[in-house]
Amino acid sequence: MQFIDLQKQYQVLKSGIDSRIQKVLDDGHYIGGEEVKELSQKLADYCGAKYCLTCANGTDALTIALRCFGVGKGDAVFVPDFTFFASAETPALEGAICIFVDVEERTFNLDADKLDKAITEVLAEGKLTPKCIIAVDLFGQCADYTKIRKVADKYGLPILEDGAQGFGGSINGKKACSFGDISTTSFFPAKPVGCYGDGGAIFTDNKEYYDLMCSLAVHGKGSYKYDNIRIGYNSRLDTVQAAILLEKLKAFEDYELVNRNVIANKYTELLKEKYITPLVPKGFESSWAQYTLILKDAEERVKVQNALKSKGIQTMIYYPIAMHNQTAFKNYNFNLSDLKVSSNLADRVLSIPMHPYLEDSDIEYICNALLEI
Repeated sequence: MQFIDLQKQYQVLKSGIDSRIQKVLDDGHYIGGEEVKELSQKLADYCGAKYCLTCANGTDALTIALRCFGVGKGDAVFVPDFTFFASAETPALEGAICIFVDVEERTFNLDADKLDKAITEVLAEGKLTPKCIIAVDLFGQCADYTKIRKVADKYGLPILEDGAQGFGGSINGKKACSFGDISTTSFFPAKPVGCYGDGGAIFTDNKEYYDLMCSLAVHGKGSYKYDNIRIGYNSRLDTVQAAILLEKLKAFEDYELVNRNVIANKYTELLKEKYITPLVPKGFESSWAQYTLILKDAEERVKVQNALKSKGIQTMIYYPIAMHNQTAFKNYNFNLSDLKVSSNLADRVLSIPMHPYLEDSDIEYICNALLEI
């Protein structure tokens, strides 16, 4: 049983996707075609942002956002310790120092109290300039932006919402990718809305940021593409991927997000007596990029994962190494005593199959296998 069944999704959406791709082939506008403009507008409308710029991938989206904030050498960027590597890689590539912040155990997202403490300690040390906060919407659920925004405002810091997994999630009806001063997402195939390659998008309500994004994404262009006024990137979503995403976005809005939540609720109802299941706080809705259990320890995780594998059930571990323990950050020695939850989760989390085309019989098979262990 596949962890994410993209083949099944394609069979359901085949007619629409094939038609969309054929139109691009017929038109011959492979870069910057009308589908790219249409998708950008629909993404902005869906998320409730004034502006949306599509780009080549989610990592580029983070990089361009950080450039808009002016992140560079001597700056401190506050990053969750439990996340995908790109969240920390991108500020490091700009020359900034990542300050890792622990997460809440049950939501897996940035702990606002630990964030406040980390900023205070950086200021007290006086070696770095706090520059921005990266809050990640992990596993489909938005971080607690009410609390995080209070901390950000207290210190005058902008928020970069890394919504690579969070697209479709919400807090009291307000959608992911609308909470940051700049927000980003990824359309990597395994994401809640994914293309058939790489893709990303950047969202903001700030016109100055938007204009700068548009320049940075196309070689730092000025009034036209041969007037280069800054050093930029080559980061564009091609028209074929935009066409695919238009069809997938429609399905996501029409029924896939609902299906994901129905499936997650069934998992929770069947497993909650025997496993620590994900917590979705009141007012929050997840898009369930992953459905992640918390096991007793690393030894139990190996046992469970092997037992499921023997029954043909794929599982994944997101993420087995906390950021501060990554080899690339081996010299990190700040606030290590405040990163215990992330280290603990890295040993205990296990994600089980999650996609909108799981049948009731699939869910029962998976849950029965878990309950038998």
